Amino acid sequence: MLTKDKKILIVGLGLMGGSYAQALKRQGFTVDAITRSQGSIDYALERGWIDWGSTTVDPVELGTCDIVIFALYPNVLLRWLEDNQQYLKDGALLTDVTGIKGPVVYKVQAMLRPALEFVGAHPMAGREVYGVRNADCSIFQGANYIVTPTESNTPAAVEATEELGRLLGFARISRLSPERHDEMIGFLSQLTHCIAVVLMTCRDVEHLSAYTGDSFRDLTRIARINDEMWSELFLLNRDKLLEQIDLFEAQMQILRKAIAQGDSELLRSLMRLSTSKRALFDK
Repeated sequence: MLTKDKKILIVGLGLMGGSYAQALKRQGFTVDAITRSQGSIDYALERGWIDWGSTTVDPVELGTCDIVIFALYPNVLLRWLEDNQQYLKDGALLTDVTGIKGPVVYKVQAMLRPALEFVGAHPMAGREVYGVRNADCSIFQGANYIVTPTESNTPAAVEATEELGRLLGFARISRLSPERHDEMIGFLSQLTHCIAVVLMTCRDVEHLSAYTGDSFRDLTRIARINDEMWSELFLLNRDKLLEQIDLFEAQMQILRKAIAQGDSELLRSLMRLSTSKRALFDK
């Protein structure tokens, strides 16, 4: 159980790390933070989202934290643990927010000393903007939270990670294996970002803003993309993402053929199927 005497460290105080800090501080936890920018630390301190913050690793402070949440890019997370895990408290629970799990979870668990435990998690919430100044824990309300345990995890640690999701305000907590997570995210998140990027780059869009309606704006909202983070996520999930792109292209060819051949019955059947499936998201 995550009692309020548990001290929490957030490593990476950007949009997601800042939103975690805001939510957990409201719950009454002591929250520390380590991040690269002193400006981000100052911003969070001024708003009372954290109790202590630093741009450098303080071994003594790390040794006092019971829960460590990594809001870092995958490769940065791995490097940070290689350099600093020796300072973490025995028995500390480690978790993350990264959007890819297979290439992260197993590597982290393999490198950790036995006294530490890592349970992967993925908050399915975010914005097209980034940085702690855009943090807002209301993005968690009604959203999904996925926990990705492995055989290396203890039931208590998995349950504590799920409880963290509930405390943050997520509406639905799910468990998936890292492999199943990456397959689902390849379709539900990464493919949708690919589509948005292609829509914005497949033709000259300089003057389209004067003519567009809500449909184009809605479809391309996520085209305002953090290129550093998303390119890393795409490449780490390369095989599963390519499978989803191939699936999409095959279905697009079916739709294209129906249009080319004037097959209104097929077009309407695809649209009816689309409508019925989309209705499930509105319940």
